[in-house]
Amino acid sequence: MSRSRRSKMTGEQAWEAAFAAVDHAPLVTTLGIDVDPELLRLALTHRSFANEHGPLPNNERLEFLGDAVLGLSIAGRLYEQFPSRPESDISKMRASIVSRYGLADVARDIGLGAHILLGKGEEVTGGREKDSILADTTEAVFGAIYRQHGFEPARAVILRLFDDKLATATATGRHQDWKTALQERLAELKAPNADYRATSVGPDHDQTFTADVYVGERSLGQGVGPNKKLAEQEAARQAVAYLRDHYAEVAAKPGEE
Repeated sequence: MSRSRRSKMTGEQAWEAAFAAVDHAPLVTTLGIDVDPELLRLALTHRSFANEHGPLPNNERLEFLGDAVLGLSIAGRLYEQFPSRPESDISKMRASIVSRYGLADVARDIGLGAHILLGKGEEVTGGREKDSILADTTEAVFGAIYRQHGFEPARAVILRLFDDKLATATATGRHQDWKTALQERLAELKAPNADYRATSVGPDHDQTFTADVYVGERSLGQGVGPNKKLAEQEAARQAVAYLRDHYAEVAAKPGEE
């Protein structure tokens, strides 16, 4: 009986069941703003799922909208914080902050991958960890927030999630997001994604964090800082420096791409 019922499940029912199978409350809490379930479901629906159970709508229209909201939010903040910098400088900063790798980094910070609705093909090939899927879905979520709440609330969410990347740009006068720089370099080398492993010591009010960054089983850098994110940035900086002379150690061999 249950097998027969599954075989008769419509695309809409399969969509609702897949969405309901995951608790999205932690994601909404991390975003810090209420998102209508139907909008959230749409934002999380990759085209592979929509095509497999379709015809169903997918998140690409929301992604288009979110990309515009994201770009304007980051551009506005950079314009305000760097009143004397030329357009060419802040344009490069914005491009780096909102790059595929910068967006994927934010997606991993908020645990977005576990919530994405994927078709079977993407599921079995690691779609939840693909930078392109993570980045596109992040933009779609921003588009959903904009549709429900308008520009200012969406902007506030974006600036909070990108605070570390904006702070790095502010502190240096140019964008130096080493985690993004490392991921871009690894992508060029067709190497695995960076894996950060952090530990801490000391009381809650005065902790010291140590982060190691691994590519496969190889440690490429270690950072120490007063919080996890700064420690990871330092580890990534060391890894980028290491790869300048040792890139062949992690680059994919012919036939491994």
